[in-house]
Amino acid sequence: MRTNKRDELVRKALDVYYREGFHATGMDRLVAETGVSKTSMYKHFRTKEDLILAVLRLRDENFRNWLYRRMEELAETPAGQLLACFDALGEWFGLEGFRGCMFVKAGAEFQEKGHPIHAQASEHKRLLADHFTRLAQSAGAVEPVLLARQLLLLKEGAIAAAVLLNGAEAAKDAKAAAQIILNAALPSGDQPGGG
Repeated sequence: MRTNKRDELVRKALDVYYREGFHATGMDRLVAETGVSKTSMYKHFRTKEDLILAVLRLRDENFRNWLYRRMEELAETPAGQLLACFDALGEWFGLEGFRGCMFVKAGAEFQEKGHPIHAQASEHKRLLADHFTRLAQSAGAVEPVLLARQLLLLKEGAIAAAVLLNGAEAAKDAKAAAQIILNAALPSGDQPGGG
């Protein structure tokens, strides 16, 4: 298998793991879903966990690139981009294949904090927190780290609500709460518009 075949395997495995979970998906299932033999898989990934780590790295890159781009497309100011996160989430929730957060699933299936898969899932959340903190700082928040944490809690809650309650309103509700938090956290006159 050439490198592009390896990348194709990771992309296909991402789809299967996202749809069916990590522990529930054995190597036989991956062989059937991807059309790649076990021998070929093990040429690139010594273990199933190595493949899962590669899948999580790809998902992290894809998701953050998409989210940050959508936030920038939807709003010009840092405060507006923080609020636009929830509009982007609403778009994601409406997709046919939406099944929640792959990183929360990974953290739940591999709960030991020292486990590499748990650590990879945690790293995704840390990178999001760093980005939100930078936006909050640029927006002039008095406590940017706190604001970032609060908005990320709303983001995570909206994802869970969208999955468990089949809630098309989850992103709108979270955005309304985010607007209140932003209004309290930013200097007067620097708040993004509601809507």
